[in-house]
Amino acid sequence: MSKILIKNATLINEGEQKVTDILINKGLIEKIDTNINVSCDRVIDAEGLHLLPGLIDDQVHFREPGLTYKADIWHESRAAVAGGTTSFMEMPNTVPNTLTQDLLADKYQIAATQSIANYSFFMGAANDNLEEVLRTNPKNVCGVKVFMGSSTGNMLVDNETTLEGIFSQVPMLIATHCEDEETIKMNLARYKSEYDQLTIEMHPLIRSSEACYISSSSAVALAKRHGTRLHILHISTADELKLFQHNIPLAEKKITAEACIHHLWFSDKDYAEKGNFIKWNPAVKTAKDRDAIFQAVLDGKIDVIATDHAPHTFEEKSRPYSEAPSGGPLVQHALQALLDFYHQGKMTLEQIVQKTAHNTAVCFQLENRGFIREGYWADLVLVDLNKPYQVNRANILSKCKWSPFEDHTFQSSITHTLVSGNIVYENGEIIEGISGRRLLFDRD
Repeated sequence: MSKILIKNATLINEGEQKVTDILINKGLIEKIDTNINVSCDRVIDAEGLHLLPGLIDDQVHFREPGLTYKADIWHESRAAVAGGTTSFMEMPNTVPNTLTQDLLADKYQIAATQSIANYSFFMGAANDNLEEVLRTNPKNVCGVKVFMGSSTGNMLVDNETTLEGIFSQVPMLIATHCEDEETIKMNLARYKSEYDQLTIEMHPLIRSSEACYISSSSAVALAKRHGTRLHILHISTADELKLFQHNIPLAEKKITAEACIHHLWFSDKDYAEKGNFIKWNPAVKTAKDRDAIFQAVLDGKIDVIATDHAPHTFEEKSRPYSEAPSGGPLVQHALQALLDFYHQGKMTLEQIVQKTAHNTAVCFQLENRGFIREGYWADLVLVDLNKPYQVNRANILSKCKWSPFEDHTFQSSITHTLVSGNIVYENGEIIEGISGRRLLFDRD
């Protein structure tokens, strides 16, 4: 590995800003100080640039195996590092669903040769695989994913006995997708009976706030009953926020929550322009919901920000509402979207770092990542806060080649990304020939 020296960077880390140098050796941060002068393989003059810990995205769908016509680990990991995301945690609803330890191991083998970013994969839960779930190693797997709502394949967990078994026996973090299937079915039937054709504007009414709250509150009740380490993904409603605390240290929380970029950026008013290209599950809802979620991020009720990056082809998303799948690509532009919030005065740089790196590392008990500290892995991103960047088809790296941010001009640009001490992205170019590392977890 190269010895790299970053000079004169404005460091954003652990609630502080300071101009400093960073010495990287053998993939690790060896020294943080001013005026470091040693012989190195590479020196980056970062004067005028801001240095942040690389983002850790705890919810992505990279579609491999089985759905690689729309995305794969090779393309999506490159989109990630181009956006300053250095580590990802990928979901189990691939084809086949990741419901056995052998299938989980297969995904790690793919990532070892294809991913330029650091990686981990969730073990999937189903109604009938508790024994397999309990074989998951908490030291080298990020968590167990439970779909408590509609999903693909055999991944909807709606059996009460199974849920009790999962929440009472799984010793590691359980991440949940929470939407109540029965409520959604009733809403869908009602709208089909009342209207000749369903439209995208009906999506947040069919996949309603009530459906989210019923499921989230059920997950919280289960977790409290069994002392489970629960992490609820992609909060989309104001109602759910009453389920979470903000007045205790994060490391002591047993129940945590995540917000996603699209639920912080869009509202139901945007369906008229964006249509199915902002169709997600859970749905983008009202501006009131969006603003409440944003405030919950700031006050600590919501602990981390992620993307739920879930590509589909442009053709799939162009179908009529009822036929178009939910999900979209976001991992390449998450940091730039958050930096736009910074420019708008909605978030500080310190808050962005806390919610995308520090807190994710604490929530998942990551080993030596998520902070810029001596002895930690050098997962770093340099940004130019004042260099505009317009999203277009030519610079989208996700395999699907579209983005809900297409034609938007962000106010900031990513100039360099380092993964485990290696420069993997520099001034618009991916540096090939480098692989990310498997994430490890400091758990008993």
